[in-house]
Amino acid sequence: MGIMMVRMPLTPAELERGERLGALLRRARGERSMLSIALDAGVSPETLRKIESGRVATPAFSTIAAIAGVLEISLDTLWAEIGTDAVGTATGRERIAS
Repeated sequence: MGIMMVRMPLTPAELERGERLGALLRRARGERSMLSIALDAGVSPETLRKIESGRVATPAFSTIAAIAGVLEISLDTLWAEIGTDAVGTATGRERIAS
């Protein structure tokens, strides 16, 4: 029998960050095709679509970094906009508010 992995439900803050991330990536992509950005970043168009729509609220760091690189968004800018630091934890402001 294998070990079953159970994914914990996302918190409202994680869902909100996912929505902010998706909105930022959509704005940065502009008129460029989702397909070309996904292929240049080495991710599937479906993955990019899910991230942009907020359906994948906590994508892997490497995925975010690859997409941001293709879109020429610095990771510092990205983290400032979505409210996380480089390891994906809540910022000090959010910790104080909670």
